[in-house]
Amino acid sequence: MGKRKKSSRKPAAATAARRREPLDTAFTCLFCHHDKSVTVRVDRKEGIAQLVCRVCDQRYQSKVNHLTEPVDIYSEWLDAADAAQKEDHGTRRPTASSSRPAPAPPSVGSDDD
Repeated sequence: MGKRKKSSRKPAAATAARRREPLDTAFTCLFCHHDKSVTVRVDRKEGIAQLVCRVCDQRYQSKVNHLTEPVDIYSEWLDAADAAQKEDHGTRRPTASSSRPAPAPPSVGSDDD
């Protein structure tokens, strides 16, 4: 009886395709636009992540769990900055961009039937 030729088989190509590439840990700042100036420190024991820009000293802090990565904190910062900008824009009174008067609203009381 012969031995099975299991050891002579070549490894499947699918395992080489699954190789993970490391995620970024340095990012571009939203405010000063410097590349790789934002760093994220994740403290899993304390459950807090801190994001800091080395150039303009912008800071953001968030809660983390065991699955959180630095790119997740950066994404949260982007979303929070976007929400703050929309909120700030909504509370401001809009300024007129031209010298033309605004059109009058249609009258509700008149009925031409």
